Amino acid sequence: MVGFQNLNLSKVIQDMDLNGKSILVTGGTGSFGQRCCLTLARSYDLERLIIFSRDEEKQFEMMAKLNGDNLSYVIGDVRDRPRLLEAAEGVHVIIHAAALKQVPQAEYNPYEYVKTNIMGTQNVIEVACETGVERVITTSTDKAVNPLNHYGATKLCADKLFIAANYSRSKRKIKFACVRMGNLIGSRGSVIPIIRKMSESGKMTITDPRMTRFWLTLDQAVGFVLARIQDMRGGEVFVPLTPTMKLTDLVEAVAPGCKVEVSGIRSGEKLDEILISKHEARQTVRFKDYLVVLPGYADVAEYAATTGSTLVEEDFEYSSTDSSLEMSIEQMRKILEKEGI
Repeated sequence: MVGFQNLNLSKVIQDMDLNGKSILVTGGTGSFGQRCCLTLARSYDLERLIIFSRDEEKQFEMMAKLNGDNLSYVIGDVRDRPRLLEAAEGVHVIIHAAALKQVPQAEYNPYEYVKTNIMGTQNVIEVACETGVERVITTSTDKAVNPLNHYGATKLCADKLFIAANYSRSKRKIKFACVRMGNLIGSRGSVIPIIRKMSESGKMTITDPRMTRFWLTLDQAVGFVLARIQDMRGGEVFVPLTPTMKLTDLVEAVAPGCKVEVSGIRSGEKLDEILISKHEARQTVRFKDYLVVLPGYADVAEYAATTGSTLVEEDFEYSSTDSSLEMSIEQMRKILEKEGI
């Protein structure tokens, strides 16, 4: 598998100093948000950790696992700027993970996705500038690259807002950056629990056997985001090097021997995913375990020279169809076993 599989969350935590910081996590009760908040609370002596989400039931459930004098559970929506402003007061770092994410639902409820993914993101940017936050990082998706569906289009727009915020921001020394990732193993609403549930009947329905996807674990995602908070300059889109897998192989890893039926591709769904397009190659540099897409105004050669990274090839594309990135069925089974899925 590709090098990113060697990323050690424990080492990331050890190398970072977030002690004494106040951190706000939007979407703090989602799959990524929960794992991120648990990691932050158990690894650092934070001044405050604000867990911001609109789901009171998940907040109540999360309190049973994570509580403390320096933790604040705030019910709110990123659409609600005044509430967000109240939550961000005195914060040093914002991790913006709140989003509507279901592809089919976005096709039939498009404006709801605009209100959360675009307007909500702009609220985060404005509130961060107003309150004097130092660093803001947002989680993005492979679906924002060459978007076919409405969800991907809203996330592309959100990414562009974050990048532009670095040169249109207030005079404060605030930095904005994005992390673009594939599918998270074990996240709520991911295909793996769905496959497990369907396999109980002895037969499985998939949309298209040719489909390929990028995969990484929740711990890998959290570790990558935290590491990038430390070294971001502002305006970057950070992309981890992660393995890919065919949907048919994933079914075999999760539910071996299960009968498979093909239902046909859903509205807005892609056969394959791209994390970096050929059009972004001229602004992309490579590190050992990840890639960075720099903003159009950046001097790519200067960035590479000062960070020890290298420029990618002119026709470079980071696609889930790349066979050199493919993960085996046995490798996926070991990950699922380790994750307890």
